[in-house]
Amino acid sequence: MTSLACLLATATAVMCLASPSSAARPAGPPGAAALPPVSPNPQSISRTGSDATVTGRAIVVADDRTDAAALTRLVAELKAHGAHRVDVVAPGHVPRAAAGLLTVRLGPATRADIARQLGSTAAPDHAEGYALRVSAHGPGREVALGGTDATGQFYAVQTLRQLFLRAGHSWKVAGAQAADFPSMPLRGTIEGFYGEPWTQAERLDQMDFYGDVKANTYIYAPKDDPYHRSKWRDPYPADKLTELGELVKRATANHVRFTFAVSPGGSVCYSDPAHRKDLEAKLQAMYDLGTRAFSIPLDDISYTRWNCEGDRAAYGEPGREAAAKAQVDLLNDVQHTFIATHPGAQPLQMVPTEYGDLTDTAYKQILRATLDPAIEVMWTGTDVVPPTITNEQAEGAAKLFGRKVFVWDNYPVNDFGNTAGRLLLAPYDKREAGLSAHLTGIVANPMNQPYASKAAVFGAADFAWNDTAYDASANGRRAMAYLAGGDRAATDALLVFGDLEHMAPTFGDTPWQPQAPELARRTAEFWTSWDSGDRTGALRALRPYATAVRNAPEVIRGGAVQPGFVTDAGPWLDATALWGRATVTMLDALDAWSSGDKDTAARLLAESGRLQEQARAVRVDPPRNSWGSVQPKVGDGVLDAFLAQAAGRMR
Repeated sequence: MTSLACLLATATAVMCLASPSSAARPAGPPGAAALPPVSPNPQSISRTGSDATVTGRAIVVADDRTDAAALTRLVAELKAHGAHRVDVVAPGHVPRAAAGLLTVRLGPATRADIARQLGSTAAPDHAEGYALRVSAHGPGREVALGGTDATGQFYAVQTLRQLFLRAGHSWKVAGAQAADFPSMPLRGTIEGFYGEPWTQAERLDQMDFYGDVKANTYIYAPKDDPYHRSKWRDPYPADKLTELGELVKRATANHVRFTFAVSPGGSVCYSDPAHRKDLEAKLQAMYDLGTRAFSIPLDDISYTRWNCEGDRAAYGEPGREAAAKAQVDLLNDVQHTFIATHPGAQPLQMVPTEYGDLTDTAYKQILRATLDPAIEVMWTGTDVVPPTITNEQAEGAAKLFGRKVFVWDNYPVNDFGNTAGRLLLAPYDKREAGLSAHLTGIVANPMNQPYASKAAVFGAADFAWNDTAYDASANGRRAMAYLAGGDRAATDALLVFGDLEHMAPTFGDTPWQPQAPELARRTAEFWTSWDSGDRTGALRALRPYATAVRNAPEVIRGGAVQPGFVTDAGPWLDATALWGRATVTMLDALDAWSSGDKDTAARLLAESGRLQEQARAVRVDPPRNSWGSVQPKVGDGVLDAFLAQAAGRMR
């Protein structure tokens, strides 16, 4: 990871880190300070001049066209950054006493006072777009936040949130202008994994997180919710329906499209009117709660047999072609009789049974020719977990399904065998710039661990917002800084820990993300120096990083990092502390051995071995996943290999 490549400052201060990319920190006028990084990367952002001081009393100018959620968040952010009093007034009613006070205008970009203040910073003519301008001329301190629509207003506030700068004991807003909009219409997650579903509290937290990162889609599809799959015909119990209603409200408050998915394929009789009636009743119950987006996944089912004899009579002998005809018949019926007749309902989404390749088949040919063009088709890439997604592949998928596809990206999901014992913390990567021209969107399938999933989802949201400016390395640091609440030491500790949890497997033998690339680079340099005869230099270079590995769990548990992440990562942090101690002790042993003190070296070598055994004895137990009792993987193949090689040099 590029941002980890600087020299270590001290054993505990971890490292100096490379600056984010130029796309993340736009240049301004000569001599002006760089803007703070904003995530997702705006389409356009630049310096306008001086920063605006946040005054103890601030004025917000809003009217009945101002988005309520955006206004609530704006007032909260102003109060969190030095405004002890925030007065909300209507346009044309700004008090004369407001001269010299920070004044923020929030609403439609076309509102006269906002348009005037935005000046040449025009709001894009694009759904969810916004324009922002911060001015600090003379005594005036004006901020204009204009949205193309209500969601654009909310996103303008999310950008402003990242422009606050500490100025001694007070705060300023960086002098900036931005014109921004998302490259992809659909961005977010699908809770589509096997194993223990997220809790209500965790889902509510996720909705707030998605609002922060401008993700507008959450698809409710937990495989182990029986009412989603095996009991799809049964209504949700009243208490569960109440929870879902609360979740819909929280999603709406964050401008997240709560998408309800029901997966009937395991038992549905496609031709049975009673089954269709039950399916629509399930959707209607969610529509009544405020849901306006719906999905019918038909993944991970058999399509070489029927669930009822009626389907044989209606569609013929089971097989690819017959299955496609039955599925299209059901999906088109839902689109025409439910979606089209319910005001505000979004186009139906579906997951085909053949969802992860680029092979043309009779199944895909039927979908391509007969599925209603309005229905969104989800696709996972060239495999269930694709090592890359390229523009050429996405264009190929569009041709196969007769429309742009909506990517269900199986990262960072960790519910399959090759992920046993793993947290997947590598930054979102290896999705080609330019995909926004070929896709309707991307949703990441997260881990069973919701808070740990934020590291990768942060990047997926950034990529889907502005794929051409996406920088995985810079985003990786920003994601960890988000989890650390901006605390530098905690961010650095998370980066060290994330490097040890970097490996991302596929369903095959070759991972699509390597394990511990930064540690691998440093240990390789260690052996190059050691073997060239510079043993003192080798030890001096690696020891601070080994100490950082040892100390990272304590720093992460120090209070700055989101508590949910600490809980999710608990067994891995326990193991990392032991592996780190084993590594520092091994370096001490090498130092003693190099100095000729063989007795001390032998004692330290044995101590490192004991620590390694303790690390291997740690268990993720009881797991949230369906792995059983497993050892948490920490830098495996790199850290353990280094320790084994070091021990071998002293024998």
